[in-house]
Amino acid sequence: MPARERLTATVSTKGQVVLPKAIRRTLGWEAGTRLVVEEAPGGVLLKPAAAFPATRPEDVFGCLPADRPRSVAEMEAGVLAEAKRRHEGG
Repeated sequence: MPARERLTATVSTKGQVVLPKAIRRTLGWEAGTRLVVEEAPGGVLLKPAAAFPATRPEDVFGCLPADRPRSVAEMEAGVLAEAKRRHEGG
């Protein structure tokens, strides 16, 4: 989409706005994409909503069961195995 191209949208009586297809395609926003709407100087800012709420390590520490404590070497081996699995598409 050329940077100078001006696209417009109209607010419906229900307050709905349809974003131009070129914008949705460029940003990869498909039907059902949840957006965060923020006021910004001179308008609004739309951003994709986070898939999961923000958490802190202390909120989730110890949530997963473990049959025994793991060594650093075992954890590193597990991370490496998962990275290989994802890279190989399996």
